[in-house]
Amino acid sequence: MELRSKSDNMEPLRQKMQDYIDNQLGLGWLIDPNHKTVEIYRIHQAVEVLKSPKTLSGEDVLPGFVLDLELVWN
Repeated sequence: MELRSKSDNMEPLRQKMQDYIDNQLGLGWLIDPNHKTVEIYRIHQAVEVLKSPKTLSGEDVLPGFVLDLELVWN
């Protein structure tokens, strides 16, 4: 998981997330509180972009884990 700060440029963060996936990390989240978006990275899949999701699921990588994003957005 990466949480973008106001001063962060997105491209280096995206590259870092891709590096994680290239090294077999099963699931990665790039959270941008400034734009209320989450980029979800998975092995062998295109990046999924969500706008203002209330929660994120750990899917099969972290079964049962749910991240509540309401405090991040507010």
